[in-house]
Amino acid sequence: VSIAAASIIAKVTRDRMMERAHDLYPEFGFGQNKGYGTGMHMAALTQHTPCPLHRMTFAPVMAANKKPGTLNSEPGFELFDVKTV
Repeated sequence: VSIAAASIIAKVTRDRMMERAHDLYPEFGFGQNKGYGTGMHMAALTQHTPCPLHRMTFAPVMAANKKPGTLNSEPGFELFDVKTV
């Protein structure tokens, strides 16, 4: 039971983080795709510079990074200040 509860708490927490990420970077649709590589998300990567939340070692993100070594430097990591359930 405790493993199932932890899994639910982790999912709810991550969903909340992705909703906050959407507020910061709406062009990537984090509120809808929750950070998964949906078609819309992948299309946004080709149109925009990856944000600090993107995992730069992920091949599609590396390919989309039009300016190697640079990132969108807007706020990003404060979204991890999310209260759990």
